[in-house]
Amino acid sequence: MKKHVVITGANRGIGLEFCRQYLQLGYQVTAVVRKRSEALEALCLSIIDDIDVSCEAGVTKLAQQLQGVEIDILINNAGIFSNESLADMNFDRIETQFAVNAVAPVRITHALQSSLIAGAKVAMVTSRMGSIADNGSGAYIGYRMSKAALNAAGVSLAHEFKPRGVAVALLHPGFVQTEMVNYAGDIGPDVAAERLIKRIDELDLSNTGTFWHSNGDELPW
Repeated sequence: MKKHVVITGANRGIGLEFCRQYLQLGYQVTAVVRKRSEALEALCLSIIDDIDVSCEAGVTKLAQQLQGVEIDILINNAGIFSNESLADMNFDRIETQFAVNAVAPVRITHALQSSLIAGAKVAMVTSRMGSIADNGSGAYIGYRMSKAALNAAGVSLAHEFKPRGVAVALLHPGFVQTEMVNYAGDIGPDVAAERLIKRIDELDLSNTGTFWHSNGDELPW
């Protein structure tokens, strides 16, 4: 029986590459998106669309569609990015990033927890910009806050899931050439996804709740 991976934010960028590469590895793949893309539809996988991960109704709909379906890997990849600083503050954007980047992955994981089998893995795609120790420049206040909050939640979930045999990782993909950052970056989504899949493969109960760069370096909190 094929292992089953569920990936949010799967219509483009790293999420789309996750889908491609897990299919190549022989997994059953379920892509969770707000809107389908042509590139995603070209793949042979299951698509659950019209899902706003930051909305309770959307997550409830997702849980209903996956009810009774076993999940081996859950990748909370959906996220948004903007830059706020003292010179350019937008509290609406900050709150939206917090809802999508920090609260939504917890909402998704909570809603799908009954589908996570013993030995399952939950990957939170976070950012080293959520590291307080690594912040040497300031700015990006909403994004940094949201990812720091996600990191805190991931550690808590790791503790709570451990007795059930479910491991949780906090994973930084690197500086990736995606639409989110106007295609700046030093690696492509394909490389980022390949590295992240390796980190997920290495995840078990001995390193659950830890924070990793996709290149294999452990990151500071």
